[in-house]
Amino acid sequence: MKILAKNKRAKFDYDISKTYLAGIVLSGQETKSARSGAISLKGSFVHFSGNEAFLTNATITPYKHASHTKDYDPTRNRKLLLQKKELVELREAVQSAGMTVLPLAMGLERNLIKVEIGLGRGKKAYDKRQTIKKRDMLRDASRDIQSKR
Repeated sequence: MKILAKNKRAKFDYDISKTYLAGIVLSGQETKSARSGAISLKGSFVHFSGNEAFLTNATITPYKHASHTKDYDPTRNRKLLLQKKELVELREAVQSAGMTVLPLAMGLERNLIKVEIGLGRGKKAYDKRQTIKKRDMLRDASRDIQSKR
């Protein structure tokens, strides 16, 4: 999958246990804008309504070469296309286990726009500090190895 946008905070703030690949319903203007990379997944999440999943707070800016519509909302809810089995699995995990479903990345796969969503649990502050410490240690170790060469 060719990545168009990433949610960088997702893996830092959440412990992702499982990932899914979902289609997304977009208008023509949104598709062209998404292909040009004018997407932001910051602060977005997935919520369930009825038997459907929706991506909320994902910003897709209007396509600059399209005629501007006055009623266009860049952060509108967008329907996610998942298999019924996956929808049931995600809904049960959210309701019973208290987990969260959030978008990790948006990209192109076989010329279609797809959203990679993850099922995760929020990290505590001490978990985040451990992540930072581990990342710094790995960075220092790689610097030492490169300086010895």
